[in-house]
Amino acid sequence: MIGRSGNPTLKEKTFENNEYYNGQETMTVGGTVNKSFITLALLVGSAIVSWTMFFNDYDMFPYMIGGVICGLILALIISFKPSTAPFLTPIYAIAEGFFLGALSANYEYVYYGITLQAALLTMCVFMGVLIAYKTGLIKATEGFKRGMFAATAGVALVYLISMVLRLFGITVPYLHDSTPIGIGISVVIVIIAALNFVLDFNFIEKGAQQGAPKYMEWYGAFGLMVTLVWLYVEIIRLLSKLASRD
Repeated sequence: MIGRSGNPTLKEKTFENNEYYNGQETMTVGGTVNKSFITLALLVGSAIVSWTMFFNDYDMFPYMIGGVICGLILALIISFKPSTAPFLTPIYAIAEGFFLGALSANYEYVYYGITLQAALLTMCVFMGVLIAYKTGLIKATEGFKRGMFAATAGVALVYLISMVLRLFGITVPYLHDSTPIGIGISVVIVIIAALNFVLDFNFIEKGAQQGAPKYMEWYGAFGLMVTLVWLYVEIIRLLSKLASRD
């Protein structure tokens, strides 16, 4: 049995519910990597389009909201029905790209150069965690998985409460502030997001070892993309807090 994953899209019973049958192609780590690159290319491509539209004076708010809503709906469908991943993951990547492109352009408009910094830091963190995982420096033990699941769920709950309260004009203290405490909170959330990659890598590796169906490669790519988007957003928010203090 595959252990828990802190990433809510990569659940403990995903592979159990998608058993392998003789004669069916199976999931491989290399195949998942290829699907991940395709997904990332689609996300970056749509982000460039969205970015260009912003600086050509288009009203990007509808695209941002549309991207978020579409991405959320697709993420829920893929999570509950992994067999849809080959068809919906590319669309999810495009929707998230439109959101990230507009979001990044807004930050870039205020803090010149912040987007490149955030993108480079995100890639560096990804590679750092991958190296740490492959060398055994960080291991996805059951205790680690349980801790990450609790931490990730806690962050999600805080953000949900924050969004609900903001509808009533109430702001959660420190969460969005550029105070030392607010920056510290962002650093902690960035670390939690980054460590989710360990669980993603382990989940994909175990799935390949257990002979999961071929379409699960797209599901694995989807899970990685969810974490990557989350990490990038948290990093650019952290950088914006630091920049606002200058």
